[in-house]
Amino acid sequence: MSQNGSIKIHLGELLKESGLSKNKFCQKAEIQRSQLNGYINNTITRLDTEVLVRICRTLNCSIADLLEYNPPDEK
Repeated sequence: MSQNGSIKIHLGELLKESGLSKNKFCQKAEIQRSQLNGYINNTITRLDTEVLVRICRTLNCSIADLLEYNPPDEK
């Protein structure tokens, strides 16, 4: 974790809850499979707000459902 904390992306869990396959989700959200995998694996380094909007619209969720801020550990 960085000194600023981290962002956890809950797309994998939300996708499972939705019952959509990865391929169907990509089609509905108009994103590439590689993008989806980056979000699911939490390896995305720059969040695209347009992609986030399409994800939330497709899953009928809020941005707070999708993203979680984890503050840095106090030492």
